[in-house]
Amino acid sequence: MTDFDWTRDQFHIPQGLIYLDGNSLGPLPKMAPARMMQMMEQEWGEQLITGWNASGWMAQPTRVGDRIARLIGAEQGHVVMGDTLSIKVFQALAAALALNPDRRVILSDSSNFPSDLYMAEGLIQLLGDGFELRVVAPEEVEAAITPEIAVTLLTEVGYTTGRRHDMAGLTAKAHDNGVITVWDLAHSAGAIPVDLMRAGADFAVGCTYKYLNGGPGAPAFIYVAPRHADAAQPALAGWMGHARPFAFEQGYDAGNGIQRMRVGTPPVLAMTALDVALDVWDRVEMADVRARSVELCERFIAGVEQNCPQLSLHSPRDPDLRGSQVSFRFEHGYAVMQALIADGVIGDFRAPDVMRFGFAPLYVNERDVDEAIGILTRILRGALWDRPEFLERKAVT
Repeated sequence: MTDFDWTRDQFHIPQGLIYLDGNSLGPLPKMAPARMMQMMEQEWGEQLITGWNASGWMAQPTRVGDRIARLIGAEQGHVVMGDTLSIKVFQALAAALALNPDRRVILSDSSNFPSDLYMAEGLIQLLGDGFELRVVAPEEVEAAITPEIAVTLLTEVGYTTGRRHDMAGLTAKAHDNGVITVWDLAHSAGAIPVDLMRAGADFAVGCTYKYLNGGPGAPAFIYVAPRHADAAQPALAGWMGHARPFAFEQGYDAGNGIQRMRVGTPPVLAMTALDVALDVWDRVEMADVRARSVELCERFIAGVEQNCPQLSLHSPRDPDLRGSQVSFRFEHGYAVMQALIADGVIGDFRAPDVMRFGFAPLYVNERDVDEAIGILTRILRGALWDRPEFLERKAVT
């Protein structure tokens, strides 16, 4: 059993703050500053460039990738870290299309994160030759998987509503139709149980700064199924993905397996912070996380609907169809969220009118939920959001 009192104590939450935005950025692991200082002073400071060998910086992307693999049901040796999520989406999508060369259609859905769609659009512009991005409503994806589709590009848990795709079911439908799958786990990894092996996923990508608590800009990961590992062609042929990076050869020769999905120099400082966060995850069972997440989300929905009739639920009511976030819609949602933040409850807002609340059981408990409901109720009943400072839009919402 996971000890959630222990996990809560492993993170720094400022006193008096209720943090319901781990679906955007996880809080600081308490052990991270000391570990980062040790790395900077003893490794970078004393070893300088010899740290690549002496401290294992070169192997860090695959070593940390193996730690992520346990949380997403991936085979060891088939996840590698580095770069941003958008880059990993581009890599996976390009490699998937190359594995299905006789087809030209990428299928995605309208709830997908815009950056994923931007990456697809950009890749299509580069490829030309009749490639198409086809976007349907989330509930229409299954019917839209036909033999003309080359690749599905889907985010398992939608970023606005928290709606959850049936990964296993859609992957099976895709494979029955000769379609390659790319899954974005940005709102899945660390939030819900994921089993890439059992689902038969072809490619998967994800970020680590949300539920995995790797810190702002923490590196993304990419998974390639073993059956594709030595056939997938990296469109971004970076020197770290070369079979012999320090031979400095003129031509590109892709490395073996997942190594070929490395691109540039790995972000050692960022991966060190992520490594510390994963120490906490080593003592966590995802089944426990999921059970607690459902309890917290259900408690929040019930309390908000009882006390705040102005808000309408934007997430699926059935917890089996939902990730670990709850979204409500309200015409003045941005201002309400700013008022909540000013009163010590941090969630976030997505245009045009969606207020999002993330429930990460590692550090969120029932008391947080109840207090957040009380504060939200008071703000709405008193129209305390209707102030100039709460109406002015900030750069990050």
